[in-house]
Amino acid sequence: MSDIYQRALADLGRVFERMDEAAVDAAVDVIARANRIALYGVGREGLQMKGFAMRLFHLGLKAAVVGDMTTPPIGRGDLLVVSAGPGAFSTVLGLMGVARQAGAETLVVTAQPDGEAAARAEHVLVLPAQTMADDSGPATSVLPMGSLYEGAQFVLFEVMILKLRDKLGVSAEAMRANHTNLE
Repeated sequence: MSDIYQRALADLGRVFERMDEAAVDAAVDVIARANRIALYGVGREGLQMKGFAMRLFHLGLKAAVVGDMTTPPIGRGDLLVVSAGPGAFSTVLGLMGVARQAGAETLVVTAQPDGEAAARAEHVLVLPAQTMADDSGPATSVLPMGSLYEGAQFVLFEVMILKLRDKLGVSAEAMRANHTNLE
């Protein structure tokens, strides 16, 4: 394997060495008890959130991506999960305000625990990876800009799905049965 692949994988490994497993488990618990789950992120973070929403749907949960025409309203008992890697985005903050007014809780996934989105959330999951907020200097990842955070999101979300699958007692076969046949 080329050295650059090894360096990228090592960067990802260092993220998960610093991951707070108790915080991951707490986020899994929050998701498991939610009635409806709406997910949102911008740019490449948004793509990872869409993948996470799909897997939550495969688990049989009521999950939707904010902005899709079929996204239901959220309120008490529901959860808005947002990604704000660098700490805040105006759309994320705005949606968090709407969720709060409707009585829903918010879970922020971020690399910046002291960021504005984390300060406004009921639940915070810190993913300690480089984003565009800190992508310069000698200790940066071989991966450009926020790619380390986005790649780590994929791994984190898949592990969270495994934890949720076990917690909820959903079989791999049941998940597969929820996969579309319209491909």
